[in-house]
Amino acid sequence: MYQEISELEIVKNSKQGKVRDIYDLGSELLIVTTDRISAFDVVFAEEIPGKGKILNQIVLHFFELTRDIVPNHLISAEVQDYPAEFAEYRDYLEGRSMLVKKTRVIPFECIVRGYISGSAWAEYAGNGTVGGMMVAEELKESQKFAHPLFTPSTKAEAGHDENISYREMLHCMDERIAVFLKNKSLAVYNFAHEMLLKAGIILADTKFEFGTIGNQIYLVDEILTPDSSRFWPAESYEVGKSPASYDKQYIRDFLTQSGWDKQPPAPHLPDEVIRKTLDKYEQIRKIIIGD
Repeated sequence: MYQEISELEIVKNSKQGKVRDIYDLGSELLIVTTDRISAFDVVFAEEIPGKGKILNQIVLHFFELTRDIVPNHLISAEVQDYPAEFAEYRDYLEGRSMLVKKTRVIPFECIVRGYISGSAWAEYAGNGTVGGMMVAEELKESQKFAHPLFTPSTKAEAGHDENISYREMLHCMDERIAVFLKNKSLAVYNFAHEMLLKAGIILADTKFEFGTIGNQIYLVDEILTPDSSRFWPAESYEVGKSPASYDKQYIRDFLTQSGWDKQPPAPHLPDEVIRKTLDKYEQIRKIIIGD
């Protein structure tokens, strides 16, 4: 389907990301969220059936809830509002696509960590830093930080993103933009953390991306999905242990235990892993959206 849509006259350019197919329409983009899954920056041959629609629903939900905190690039997610050339692809696009403003993407991932886990825990256990910053308090795995940390990374088109400090980020852009990205990322995280906690879910960490049109900065791509966030059930949360989760961590754990070296080619994902991953995504969708 990607090749067929790419060949439409209205499409100026197109590219396939790890999960999303992006079609450049000039001043707008059509973003299609596929069922592909990636881990450790490697895309797997197997897909998670229905995953794209789950992610798209969550993104639309949070774009609506956070638009008063920071503007986002969404124009419409209704196929009837897309250019007429896409009408024949309605069945494919419905529920997994968005028409958005085309921005100039700021090449950093804005990561907010409320709890120490994953790569942050590995870094801290190794040298006492998180995101290149010394952490004064003594921490155990999964422990909540006194205050959420903003730990950006470079955004790589291919290969691995590189964690950098906020100070390094300041050297790469206008200070006012860096401050905006940090403050808005923390504001969205704090809003979502409080909201989800009432539903019995801990938002351990998440990441955001931003883009610009002129002097306006927009939240772009995805927001608070199980691909970009760690969601933990509050009832079983325990400091010092790696919690159960409703996100991609299940696949990461499977791959780590398999002994894979995290380099292409990706290993085969067993049917059971695919099924359990889909179950976790569907569970968090129901908790977040409520249906």
